[in-house]
Amino acid sequence: MTQNSIKEHEDFYYNEQGYKVFTEHFHLKRGYCCKSGCKHCPFGYDKKTDSFKKVTAEVLKDPHDK
Repeated sequence: MTQNSIKEHEDFYYNEQGYKVFTEHFHLKRGYCCKSGCKHCPFGYDKKTDSFKKVTAEVLKDPHDK
């Protein structure tokens, strides 16, 4: 995935402080957890405990995929 392949409002948005926030859609498209504690992480990672919550396959299914 290249920088040119991400779309504002679909893959990310800017928060009130001006930071780029990646969406759940972006994380699912990327396909793995970066362990940065992202706000919309669909992989269940908890940065405070450095562990993953149990996540079902249905949660990881991208609703944009057909």
